[in-house]
Amino acid sequence: MIIRNARPWGADAVDIVVEGDRIAGLQPHDESAPPWPGDVEGRGRLLLPAFSDVHVHLDSSRIGLPFRPHSAIGKDGGAPGVWGMMLNDRDNWRDTDVPHAEIVAGTLERMIANGTTRVRTYAQVDVDCRLEKYESVVAAKERFANQADVQVMIFPQAGILREPGTVDVLEAALREGADVMGGIDPCQLDRDPAKHLDIVFGLAEKYQVEVDIHLHEPGELGVFSTDLVLERTRALGMQGRVTISHGYGLGSVSEAVTRRLIDEFAELDIAMATIAPSTSGHLPLVALAEAGVRVGLGEDGQRDYWSPYGNCDMLDRTWQLAFVNGFRRDDHIELALAVATMGGASIMSHSSPPVAGVGDRPGVAVGDRADLVLVDGETPTSAVMDRGSDRTVLHDGRVVADRLRLVGR
Repeated sequence: MIIRNARPWGADAVDIVVEGDRIAGLQPHDESAPPWPGDVEGRGRLLLPAFSDVHVHLDSSRIGLPFRPHSAIGKDGGAPGVWGMMLNDRDNWRDTDVPHAEIVAGTLERMIANGTTRVRTYAQVDVDCRLEKYESVVAAKERFANQADVQVMIFPQAGILREPGTVDVLEAALREGADVMGGIDPCQLDRDPAKHLDIVFGLAEKYQVEVDIHLHEPGELGVFSTDLVLERTRALGMQGRVTISHGYGLGSVSEAVTRRLIDEFAELDIAMATIAPSTSGHLPLVALAEAGVRVGLGEDGQRDYWSPYGNCDMLDRTWQLAFVNGFRRDDHIELALAVATMGGASIMSHSSPPVAGVGDRPGVAVGDRADLVLVDGETPTSAVMDRGSDRTVLHDGRVVADRLRLVGR
């Protein structure tokens, strides 16, 4: 197959030869060459790597359902912190006319149609939902196995220690084949960080899966929890198998602490997954990338019981990543695009290297996997600003979506 007349990362138009699931060649576009059946018409559009959403909660989505007022305060009447918001989700997620598994599948379908072909999704596992949410996510993963790579992370959203029986149901999900073991706010939620992390890392080691820690904790408290994660990563030899998600306040303590954390993340190959938060205390994106830290982007919730934001479009979230980092230069905005595409790919598979700082434009060279998206735009920056709908999505060298609709379904 040839992708005709496309501009990789906004460069001059070329014809891209795809053999199997790989890019086999790039040659100057030949206007006179007749198209062959099965060729893809780029029509001068930008060619980018497909998007990678490495922090999404498919299990709590309300995409496709009627809009509802935000009500993220739990039945205990408390403030909308993690526990109160979790209770609100627990109170409401079953109250729909559409089966939960269909909501999850519909959300993943819309993500693929918009250009996301790599997904790491959370699946809440606790004593209330047990494996119900996990099984819905696994069903969606299997349903769209030919259109996207999906990793399922079991997530103790309600903590591990607060409700008896949680460890048993987490282990049941791992026995069923979950890809990643999750943790959350070891200090603030479970109030016993050593025990919480010992369980997380112990289960990950037992079942030979990676770890992803959801960290909302502020400032020095967040740094304290992170240091415990660093200790366990080093002691257990889990370099390259741990991700810190969010980490909102890790860059807010001091310049020295920020530099130390970035250096240790690079040394231990600990990845960062950001959702482009509207805070100023996160670790600086440019510094993380320049240090060689694997950094990926995610959309978090999708118009769910936690917030009304999210629309399954990672190009929108790329705009947000550039905006919250104060990026105006084209090369910085293109860095945000690289993080949203191949940055996440490097978290899901170490066959993809991390984004190598400002100036790296990965994912569209000979030998790269043909997970690609064609999108209208004069330049990569203009594509981020305009977020057009003329998109064609390829996964493993096959067209899986065009103009925001899946192909062949």
